[in-house]
Amino acid sequence: SPSIAARFGPSWRSSQRIRGKRPEPDDAPRRELRGPHLSAVRRGLLATLGAFLIWGLSPLFWKLLLEVPAGQLLAHRVLWAALILACSLLWQRRLKETREIFTSARVFLTLTATTILISANWLIYIWAIVTERIVQASLGYYINPLVTVLLAMVFLSERLNRAQWIAVGLATVGVAAMVWGHGEVPWISLTLAMSFGLYGLLRKQVQAEAETGLFVETALLSPLVVIYLLRADRLGHGAFGHIGITTDTLLMASGVITALPLVLFTHGARRLPLTTVGFLQYVAPTLQFLLAIFVFREPFTRAHLVAFLFIWTALAVFSWDLRYRWRPPIP
Repeated sequence: SPSIAARFGPSWRSSQRIRGKRPEPDDAPRRELRGPHLSAVRRGLLATLGAFLIWGLSPLFWKLLLEVPAGQLLAHRVLWAALILACSLLWQRRLKETREIFTSARVFLTLTATTILISANWLIYIWAIVTERIVQASLGYYINPLVTVLLAMVFLSERLNRAQWIAVGLATVGVAAMVWGHGEVPWISLTLAMSFGLYGLLRKQVQAEAETGLFVETALLSPLVVIYLLRADRLGHGAFGHIGITTDTLLMASGVITALPLVLFTHGARRLPLTTVGFLQYVAPTLQFLLAIFVFREPFTRAHLVAFLFIWTALAVFSWDLRYRWRPPIP
């Protein structure tokens, strides 16, 4: 609901100054949240945290499907997510939104590009899990916010402040330490960060809800993945219907693992401050990192330690700057 100042205008502000009271600015958050306000924030926090928990713990799910090739995992993820999203939009009577997307050539071409980017991101992430490279995958999602800042500078002409340059520099040193220590570029980390960063950049240019946009993206891929799955089945390589009922159920559930966290994130992010969402986004790669080290026993070398220390320091600087810049103004 609008504040008192917004309802009664500058005359109210003047009267408050005369009385010695300090009016609350229109855009400042309330000092206290009561009733429905607090309830909305709590729901937003739980929804957003739930999304990042699902993303962070998803390696446990994909590890249950090691018998299925990565390409088929991606295909089933796309197909079942498209079906779930279609049912959700139909139930909400929002399918008309998708028709409007297909009437705009610019929006359609942009979503085609985002479809390619997100499918590449999903495939590499799944492949990293099944080949025991979760540490590299978590590193990619750690550096993703910094890649997003750089993309904004290059494509949106945004300027980086001193703290952001320091954060980017520290992350670059961290990646260089990984290259020096292992003699190879951490291409999984960089590809995941870049593909998801470009995906977010392009999606910002499209006036489409997250749920609707993802449905269009998965719908565009669905004919291709159906052809791929039918061909694999005809050649005797298909997993669905040939390994067991548990595998079939998990493959169908991959659509839920894909669609549910996005819906939760969209629901929650609208009800939380940007800084809160910014801090929560590190929950997912942290859980992935901990699973890789303590559950799946992936190797963690000295080069990994040096790289992660630099990148964690970069994220600390970045987060401090984000919190400082989005701190509510004091009247």
